[in-house]
Amino acid sequence: MIRSSVSNCPVPTDQQPLNEYEELKASWLFRDATLDWREYITKLAWIWGLSWLFAGPIAAASFPPHKYIAHFILCGAAGASVGLVLILVRLYLGWFYVCDRLCSPTVFYEESGWYDGQTWTKPQEILNRDRLIVSYEIKPILRRLQFTFAGLAGMYVTGTIVWHLF
Repeated sequence: MIRSSVSNCPVPTDQQPLNEYEELKASWLFRDATLDWREYITKLAWIWGLSWLFAGPIAAASFPPHKYIAHFILCGAAGASVGLVLILVRLYLGWFYVCDRLCSPTVFYEESGWYDGQTWTKPQEILNRDRLIVSYEIKPILRRLQFTFAGLAGMYVTGTIVWHLF
């Protein structure tokens, strides 16, 4: 955890936006979004491939591969991508939450429980630092995830067109 540069910051260390960002960046699932493109795509391909373990049998029950190979592949691929979409949504929501906390001029925090929430206004220097982190570190991650969603949507559309051709 990074210690706050503001000595009178009342926000508990684990609820400070900068520390939430550092924790998210180090966590096993969320750090995958920070990898270079090749490693990122490789991780997504692994997730999609593992999702076939669930989608494949369901697709085979609906479209026996020996009779309807194209429909089986398209149905299995679409079903496997549901697992991928769920992971990507989780990544996006986590990064968006931290982005929102860093951009906000105020920080909502809880001192000891849900019933005693407080709000702290960030000094301008902290707000500027946090917004720089958002601009240079988090916005590229969110754009990458949005690009990934667009790519998956394109694949769904392509799959739908191919489905209707068979």
